[in-house]
Order: sequence, then structure tokens, then C-alpha cells
Amino acid sequence: MTKHLLRNTAFAAIVAAMATTALPFSADARELRWARIADALTLDPHAQNEGPTHTLNHQLYEPLMIRLPDGKLEPTLALSWKVTSDPTVWEFKLRPNVKFHGGETFSADDVVFSIERALQPTSDMKGVISAIEKVTKVDDLTVHIKTKGPNPILPDTLTNTRMMSKSWSEKNNTVTVQDYKEKKDNFAVRNANGTGPYMLVSREQDVKTVLKKFDGYWGKDIYPLGITDITYLTIKSDATRVAALLSGEVDFVQDTPVQDLARIEAASGMKIVTGPENRSIFFGMDVGSPELKTSDVKGKNPFAEPKVRAAMSMAIDREAIKRAVMRGQSVPANMLAPPFVNGYDKTMDTAPKVDIDQAKKLLAEAGYPNGFSVTLHCPNDRYINDEPICQASVAMLAKIGVNAKLLAQPKGQHFNLIQKQPPETEFFMLGWGVPTYDSHYIFSFLYQTREGKNGTWNATRYSNPALDAKINALTGETDLQKRNASIADIWKTIQADKIYIPIHHQTLAFAMKADLDIATHPDNTVFLKLVGKKK
Repeated sequence: MTKHLLRNTAFAAIVAAMATTALPFSADARELRWARIADALTLDPHAQNEGPTHTLNHQLYEPLMIRLPDGKLEPTLALSWKVTSDPTVWEFKLRPNVKFHGGETFSADDVVFSIERALQPTSDMKGVISAIEKVTKVDDLTVHIKTKGPNPILPDTLTNTRMMSKSWSEKNNTVTVQDYKEKKDNFAVRNANGTGPYMLVSREQDVKTVLKKFDGYWGKDIYPLGITDITYLTIKSDATRVAALLSGEVDFVQDTPVQDLARIEAASGMKIVTGPENRSIFFGMDVGSPELKTSDVKGKNPFAEPKVRAAMSMAIDREAIKRAVMRGQSVPANMLAPPFVNGYDKTMDTAPKVDIDQAKKLLAEAGYPNGFSVTLHCPNDRYINDEPICQASVAMLAKIGVNAKLLAQPKGQHFNLIQKQPPETEFFMLGWGVPTYDSHYIFSFLYQTREGKNGTWNATRYSNPALDAKINALTGETDLQKRNASIADIWKTIQADKIYIPIHHQTLAFAMKADLDIATHPDNTVFLKLVGKKK
């Protein structure tokens, strides 16, 4: 079968998948046919701290507050929040008269239940809100959240912790968060009952999810809500996704292939909306194991040697990746914090100069004059041109004798390798967004020792107890000047240790029909309730 025929077959399947739900457009009601390269991993709102999963779930469930595209916090299920006379306790006043899709009334009981659920061992959100010690109901519309120490950024950590109905969860035996790493199941994986602007109609994992506007939504007189019906499609092939948009079968492509931007923008009735993303792409290395299982070096670990890590970083030409792979849609990086993040330091973010001779010299000094082999794990459906970035990097590393065998696979399998304890990867690609807009989020997930709620995405086996203590202290420091000084100090340490190889900060490009106005969000999320009616 030819590649052309395969593409047409895939396209025909997409059209068939949409046929049962396609609705006519009108001035007052519009279906949005929305295509992404990959699906949400689960509908359980606390099981995965992962971008596409958050984005789809944000249409169904709501947190106490959201972050708008301009970076400001917007009250959602909480009307207001403040620190009480006890600096370790925040008070949240809840929005009255809010209904879940199933008709249940939202109250403080649901907040207590949801936050306690998000702190469970199987929750992937536990690391985000690990500073929370206790949640207490004051009355039906008031909640107190006590933190382990004074925490000035608690509201910033809650923007992706969505609220569930306590009674619905108990009724459907979904009180416990799905254990995604162990491939466990629960009712919330494919069913939803939130307070969000849209409710679930049907769900076919990795194929199609259908939503419709929730008539009982509390915000129907506040937000435009111009989209009434949503068909969310997974279209893994770049060519098929673009073809669906240009033919009119899809209205909005969130993961737009960079090689097709000019063609889409030039097409009649189409437009591209671009913006910077609050996300960095990088490679992680196992620096802690005594030996790499996938390497030809036995009895020692090349990644444990700082000179090896420096040499590999020096061999990767980020400007070439920007030019040839990303078509200009990236910002070469040397830091895992994008400019949006508190603690970002431009002087630390200058990518190292490519120097193959010096990189070879460093490898030789480290005891590897002939290089070594290792397996590189890479997703092929999560980040913009993720597999091509890995392919280019493999060729660049080969120039200094590091022979990386590329194993690219879908994000669900890839992330499982990283999150397993112990991790099942020694060299891997990862991208990291920072929804709190604060460096602590990066430190706690990627640099802290993997133990309990900390370091849940740190697959490098890096462990520095003194650094762990400094990171933990950030959550209780209310003097912002001292806190920022400590953040800067932590960055100096981890930049010197180089356990990750930063590649670039991503740039977003949304493609859509010209009559739509969907703004990019630094977190690469979409709040469709903000989209107005058809012009």
C-alpha cells in the first residue's frame, strides 16, 4: 500500500468518525471540530499531570481558580481567597448556586474531598499541592486550607486541581485516584461529572470525545460560550491533521506542524495564531545508577561523570534544530525555566556554543575516548516535532562518539517509563510546563529526590539532600526577597550539576478557520468558554 493511499485511508477514517456528530453552523450555535496529535491520557482529573489531559479535562471540570491567557488568576469555583490571621491558613469563599452535570450542588464538602483525593499516593497532582497539610470545611461555602508552613503562592498551585462531586465519586466507586502507572482503571477514567461549561456525551480513547454545552453552567451569563458542541479528535499524522483542516472537516488544530504554517496561513479562510509557550524541552540522564543497562560500558555509568554531560550538551546544535526541525518556532535554551517563570535568569539561559573537538576532549578526559552507546527514549506524539528533534540529536551526538539508539513511542508508554519507580529509562526526552509560574514547581518535580510526593518526574536518580531541604524551605518563606534569593541559589547549583540537557523553549501555533478566535495560552491549554459566537 502506498504512503498516499495510507494517508487517504486515515483521512477517510477521521471523516467517518466525525459523521455521526457533525452539526451545521449557525450564528448562535456552533460545533467545534478540534484536532490534536494525542488524546488526554485519562478523564480522571487527578491521575495525570499532563498537558493534553489537563486541556480536555478543563472543559469538563473546574478548579477553584484558572489562569487566563494574560497570566492573571480568574476566580472560578472560589470567589475569593486570602491568608487568615494564621499565616499557614488560607480561606477560600466558594461560589454559590453551582451545579455538577449530574445535578448535585457544589459545596465545601466537594472541595475537601477533591483536594484530599488529589493528595492520594496514586495521584499525579500530589506533588503540585504537596505543601497542603489539611483541608477543613468551615461552612457550606467556606474552606480553610492549612499548609505545612506559610505559603505565599498556594493559589498558584491550585489552577489544575479540579473539583469532583463527593457523592458521585462515592456512588461510582471512584474515591481512589486511578493508578495510571500500573494501568489500573476506575469509573472516572471514561466518565465525567464536573461543574465545567461542557459535559461528556461520549468517549472513545485515542479516537474521539464528544462534549456538549452544559445548560446549567453557572457562568452562562458571564462567558461568551459561543461553542455549543465539541468533537475532540485524535489525529496522529501531521499530514492528515492538516488535510482535515484545509478540507473543512476540522475547524481547529492545536498541534500545528511547523512545516505547514505558511501553507495554512496562505489558504483561503484560514489563519494562524502564534505565541510563546511556558514550556521547555530537554533530555534527562540517569546520573545515579552504578551502570547503564543499555550501554556497552560495563561496571560504570558514563552519565555519572559531569564532563560527559557537558560534552553531550556541547555537541547538540540547538540553532540547527531551530532552523531545520522547528522552522524557527523555538527559542534555544540552557535552562529548564522559560521567561514566564519567577526565578528565570537570562544569563543562565544562553545555549552553549557547539564545539565538537572540545566535546571529544571532555569525553576522553572522563575516560571515554571512544564514546559509548545508550538507548534514547523519545515520545512521538506529545511535543512539537518531538521525534525529529530526537533524530537530529542522535546524529549530533554520534559526531562525538555517543551512539544513542532511538526508541520513539506514544506518550502514554513513554511517560510510563519515566514515572515508574524505579524508572525504566536511562536517557529520555521530556517537556515541562510551569503552571504555577514559579521555579519551585520545576525543582520539586524534576530535581528533588524521588520520594513520596517529591521528585515524581525525576527519572535521573539525582539526589542531593541539602538541595532537597532548600527546595522544601521555599514553600514556607514569606519574605519574597529572601525566597527569590534562595531560588537563585538553587538554580546556580542545578545549572552546575547539569543533570538535564535543555534544548529549547517551545513556541505555540494554533491553526483555525478564519472566523474563529482562539488565543494561545502560555500553558498551551484552551478554555473554550472564552470563545465567542461565530462572526
